[in-house]
Parts: sequence; C-alpha cells; structure tokens
Amino acid sequence: MLDEATRKIVHACPREALDESLFSTSPIITRYPDTILSRHDVPYPAALTFNAGVVKEGDRYIMIFRNDYGSYEDQRLDGTNLGLAFSKDGIKWEVEPQPCFAMANDEVLRVYDPRITVMDDRYIICFAVDTKHGVCGGIAETKDLKHFEVVSISVPENRNMVLFPEKINGNYVRLERPMPVYGRDGMKFDIFLSESPDLVYWGKSRLVMGVEHVPFANEKIGPGAPPIKTDKGWIMLFHAVDFDPSRGKNGWEPAWKKRYTIGVALLDLNDPSKVIGMSKRPLIIPEGYYELIEGYRTNAIFPCGALVDDNNQVRIYYGAGDAIIRMATCDLDELVGLCTEPR
Repeated sequence: MLDEATRKIVHACPREALDESLFSTSPIITRYPDTILSRHDVPYPAALTFNAGVVKEGDRYIMIFRNDYGSYEDQRLDGTNLGLAFSKDGIKWEVEPQPCFAMANDEVLRVYDPRITVMDDRYIICFAVDTKHGVCGGIAETKDLKHFEVVSISVPENRNMVLFPEKINGNYVRLERPMPVYGRDGMKFDIFLSESPDLVYWGKSRLVMGVEHVPFANEKIGPGAPPIKTDKGWIMLFHAVDFDPSRGKNGWEPAWKKRYTIGVALLDLNDPSKVIGMSKRPLIIPEGYYELIEGYRTNAIFPCGALVDDNNQVRIYYGAGDAIIRMATCDLDELVGLCTEPR
C-alpha cells in the first residue's frame, strides 16, 4: 500500500547480488507429492486458497486458511476471508461450509495470512489486516472456532505476526515484521520481537534478525510459522525474499521480480530475541510446476504452520504460488542440526 513516490524511492535502492549456488532445498526435506488444499476443496467461492495456520489438538488437526475469492480462470479477485478445516491425519481435510472469520468496515478492508497458537484452552489467531491507512497486524482469540474476539490491532506498517506457544518470563511474546520504508534502506524489512502482559499492550520491542544476516535474502525477511520449542532452543521458520530485476512476468501480474524461500534459525529459550544459530542456506526453495509455473505469484512459497508429529517429524504447511497449500516434512533433530552445524 505504497504511494507512487514511495515506490520510486524503494525501487531505486539497489539490492545486493546473491550467490545462486546457495539456492537449493535442503536434503533433509521431503515434499508431500500432492496438494494439501486448493480452491477445489472449498464449498464456497474460492479462487486462491493458501497460507494456512495449522495446529494439532488431541486426535484432530485444525487449519485456518486464507481464501481469496473471485475467479481463478478470469484472474479476478473480489475479496478475502478465512476458512476453517479439520483433519484426522493432517493430509486429507474437510472444509467447514462457511468462512470462519472476516473483517470489513469503514476502515478495515480485509484480513489474511492467519497463524494459530493454542494457549490456556483457547485458540489465538494472528493475522494481517489491510486498512485504508496501511497494513497492520491483528490478534484475535476464540474458544470454539466460531466466535472470534479481536483483542489487538497494531499501528501501520506491521504484519507477519506469530505468537510463541507459551509465555516467556511471564509475558506473551510475538515475532513481527515492521515495514520502515523511509527509515530503512528501501525495501529492507527485518524480524523484530515484542512482549505483552495481556495480548493487548505490546512493548519491549527489539531486533531479532536483519536482512543483512541472511545470505539468501536481499530485500526482506519475516516470521513464518509459530516457533517450535526444543531443548536446544526455539525453531523459527521464516520467509526470505530476494529481488532480481532481470526476472520477468510470472503469474497474474505484469512482472514479479521476487523469489520467496523458507529459512530456519534457532532462538534462545529464555531470550528469543537472541539468534543462537541459523542455516546459511534456504530450507526450502520454490521447485516444480505448482511453485514455479502455476499460481497467482510464482516463485513464491510461504510458511504459516508447523508442528511436530508423534514420529519426531516436523510438518511444514506452506502456501505455494499464492494459490494452494502444500506440505513438507523433515526430522526434528536434523532441522535443529542445520542451525547448529559449524559455520
């Protein structure tokens, strides 16, 4: 939501050239071969179904996904809502008959990109909010996945908020990505952390990791799925973006010069603003037809959900091409190992 003058400033800033030899998917990753969820699985209007938060509670999996509706065939979008789905195995999903959540009023235009955290017998949803005065981050809570209470919306420009699954030193803690176009070197967005006693008032904000710390990003980074706790530290999956002006048309837009990849880092258990390890290569890069060829925006993958199953396998749910939901898996210990191996 940048004005034309700001866009000229942003795109006039040069990006550092990156080493293409860095860009490969880690050998510890196994992609599930089929689509997890798409517009064809949604029983109400849907064009793009992607970027889903996922948790497991008892013997069922719960998904809240972004649903942009309109016409995929006509490349037309009319609006956005959030859908709800359940699964017994985390692979085959049953979508509820109606969207579960949407916001639209004189100020709010839409909500999207949900993440889910379960705490204190309630579900806490972090989401992005487009408003007439900028992009914000929102937090809502629900006990029944039907009635949602919005408890906090940030000032612009901020988004990509994810909540840690437990309080740390007595406070709720979230990762977030402010968007300081004028105060930073053009389109350079970084990962920050904030704390709150009640999910409403947020402060003690501090930098976690900057774009310059990630060898496979030259434009922006941001939180992905809610962090996973291990005895070595908090696993943080993040999205990393590199910009290349030589890239041409990909997907629906006249030009798409970005590539979204997934990275992984390890944060200190007691002070998660401290990065204690990070893989210097991407964990997952866009590959194959549904990530490179087909979709609203190709060359784009985006993680919003991650959990550990009973076999110590990490399931990573990610949006592919801003159009469908896919899943990849890896061993938890190997994932931690990527962050702790000698540099």
